[in-house]
Amino acid sequence: MVQHSFLRSSLALIAAAAATAIATPALAAEKSVAVTAIVEHKALDAVRDGVKDELKSAGFEAGKNLKFQYQSAQGNNGTAAQIARKYVGERPDVIVAIATPSAQAVVAASKDIPVVYSAVTDPVAAKLVKTWEASGTNVTGVSDLSPLDKHLELIKRVLPNAKRVGVIYSPGEANSVAIVDALKKAAPAAGMALVEGAAARTVDVASAAQSLVGKVDVIYAPTDNNVMSAFEGIVKVAQQAKIPVVAADTDAVKRGAVAALGLNYYDIGQQTGKIVVRILQGQAPGTIASQTSKTFELHVNPGAALKQGVTLSDELLKSAQVVVK
Repeated sequence: MVQHSFLRSSLALIAAAAATAIATPALAAEKSVAVTAIVEHKALDAVRDGVKDELKSAGFEAGKNLKFQYQSAQGNNGTAAQIARKYVGERPDVIVAIATPSAQAVVAASKDIPVVYSAVTDPVAAKLVKTWEASGTNVTGVSDLSPLDKHLELIKRVLPNAKRVGVIYSPGEANSVAIVDALKKAAPAAGMALVEGAAARTVDVASAAQSLVGKVDVIYAPTDNNVMSAFEGIVKVAQQAKIPVVAADTDAVKRGAVAALGLNYYDIGQQTGKIVVRILQGQAPGTIASQTSKTFELHVNPGAALKQGVTLSDELLKSAQVVVK
């Protein structure tokens, strides 16, 4: 009887343990997200941070159940291609590519690993996707498409008599070429002409700004990575020549632009992160349409305006979300 009782107790314990094992879900397997950007500057860094924070809020935390890695190409397209090949060889669950050159490098390197681009102005012109609709491929993402018509309006609000707008851009970056092409079409309707200042490399930005002196009434700085990396060079030229600088990146206002109407790049990162989460949870990237952000902020810098030869109107100052002192 003792043996039978002991056997029954043992069987009961085994059954209870089995039931507990069934009821307790297995720990989720570690996911892997590899992030790359063409260069490091505040806007693109904010995208990266927004992605990481959004993943954490969704339960994917680096060091716990997420392998999160980041590499910058330091402004070099060849390095961007090397990083892309390295990531593809490691086969993470998702590759996040920030800015056009990095996105192009990653998309060229893989046709099956999910790729989520971010801070790409025109993904169609960059040939990342064929249309803005769900791609049916391994690629989706978030664009930082600028409201160019509103930027031209802002130029008029800063300098009502502006007729000649100088734009500094990288001719080798599809992102920037698309912006310039769109500006060429939009400027005449606003009563302005566009004057181009090409800067193939970061070190060429200041000289491109200098080349516009005497030819333009205002300088427009688009969301170009080379331009933003060397923005202080533009500001120095603008102050010496008394030419106001209007930008598409609000961070540029802290660095000396007179005004900017732009996106919050941390928000773009969070928006990108939400897409990454959907993919980590099983959704195919090709079923997710490319997205844009619709939230824009006006930042102004009256001190910079005075140094660049203009005074901002009370109306413009009152309508700004941020006034840099």
